[in-house]
Amino acid sequence: MQIARRWLERLSLENFQTQLMGMVYGSGHAVLSRLDPRSMLIWYLFFAIAPWFISSLTVLTGMFLLLAASTVLSRAAPFILFILCLGLIGQVGWLFLLSLFFGGDAESALPLLKLTLKLSVVSLASITVFSGMDPERISDGLLALGMPATFSFSLSYGYRILPVLLEEFRSVLLSYRLRGKAPAAGRFRYVRLAVYYLKLLVLSFYPLMLATAKRSRTTVEALEVRGFSYGMKNPTSRRLKLAHLQLSWRDGAFLGGTAGYIALLFWLGYMQVQ
Repeated sequence: MQIARRWLERLSLENFQTQLMGMVYGSGHAVLSRLDPRSMLIWYLFFAIAPWFISSLTVLTGMFLLLAASTVLSRAAPFILFILCLGLIGQVGWLFLLSLFFGGDAESALPLLKLTLKLSVVSLASITVFSGMDPERISDGLLALGMPATFSFSLSYGYRILPVLLEEFRSVLLSYRLRGKAPAAGRFRYVRLAVYYLKLLVLSFYPLMLATAKRSRTTVEALEVRGFSYGMKNPTSRRLKLAHLQLSWRDGAFLGGTAGYIALLFWLGYMQVQ
């Protein structure tokens, strides 16, 4: 019972919100936050595209190990990793069972393993960038690489507002619980309790969307009052905003080390084929 209670406490909305707050507002303490966001985005672009064109199990495994180490350095939230593992196991497990149903065998596990590695590499690269760097730095990096100012700010704003939306969802859910009545003890109590909470989740969706629209409208009005649209189109303002970005030897060592490691993986994969 003690172990079950501890796991239930870890799966609470309060714990999720705390971890999100730490990931969004505390990413400046990660090792990768010292790097220039432009180099991190270029690094992420490679790992988001390259795995889909690679079929070597050796190369994919080496890339997965590299991304696992970078995820540790980014101090990713544990529940994000839990959701990632749960999604990968569920998706690949469902595909494997479906292949067995249509006459597959154990050999069909190898293509699914490659697919799992590809999805893991792309997912871990995303977690590394968005957990290891501050949202404002990612937005400035996108802006410096030529992305539209609206898109760059929207990404940063959406990332920052996640804990706020979770708090809003928690408040709505608690208000429904205070005004409702949970199923009493009796036969099939846990089934009726699960149906009750699922109903509350559906009912909480509409007030949450309304609160999100109100917050977005308030944010847009505040930004326009302060001249956001004009400032992002003005070359001088954009130059001042991006003046703090500067490539250093850390960025060269990081990109160079990654390139050397990937070259070594391709050489090992080639030697294995030979």
